[in-house]
Amino acid sequence: MAEAQKEYLVGTVRPTNRPEAGQELDLDTLIPAKIKFVSLTMNFTRGTEEEFGASMPGYEAKAAELAKMGAHLVRPSGAPPFMLLGYRREQELIGGWEKKYGVQMFTSGQNHVHALRTLGIRRFAGASYFPEKMNAIFARYFTEAGFEVLAMEGIDAPFADVPNVPPEKIFEFMKSIAAKHKDADVIYMLGSAWKTVAIIDRLEKEIGLPVVHAGPARCWETQLRLGLHHPIPGYGRLLAEMPAIKN
Repeated sequence: MAEAQKEYLVGTVRPTNRPEAGQELDLDTLIPAKIKFVSLTMNFTRGTEEEFGASMPGYEAKAAELAKMGAHLVRPSGAPPFMLLGYRREQELIGGWEKKYGVQMFTSGQNHVHALRTLGIRRFAGASYFPEKMNAIFARYFTEAGFEVLAMEGIDAPFADVPNVPPEKIFEFMKSIAAKHKDADVIYMLGSAWKTVAIIDRLEKEIGLPVVHAGPARCWETQLRLGLHHPIPGYGRLLAEMPAIKN
């Protein structure tokens, strides 16, 4: 196939430099196309509103660096820093960067909004590993994007220890949220640091709802932005079916 022969460069600005993050399967590696992935990091260590709020100049500098490398797609990742801006301001900022640096981009928040819209979601119940104040900011972001947020709950874990939360604990936590919010159209999990890839398919079957999470959603949109279409079963409905993006 022609797309398998073409070479692509995808640049990611990662929020942290946690070594534990590499222990979870990176779904990008399952895309059967010739893609080189380059990552830069913001090296967040505290996970606070103050740390995230001061990060935009650093994100732009790293996005510019990746664009200069010739990236076909740049992914400024880490939902909280951009969600703090609000949905509309984030749209304006990323649109400006795309125009300025001549490369398409999407943030984690934009990616999750695209995933929810593509699945036809109106209301969801969600969870993160951030405290109540940050979860309220996330809920406000999605409300601004047009969704009804039934819940954004936080799992009890210090920011630095999130990668060590056992997947089964996350599984049970998400099941409890689904049980409390039976009118939800989907269960949403914010945050790439906790290990969830292996439980997403099982969780969807257990609760009877689609699950939107960073790993599968990012892999799905990355493919489509590059003109690729390779369903990857076993990691939830979105990546298994590869529906076209609804902005």
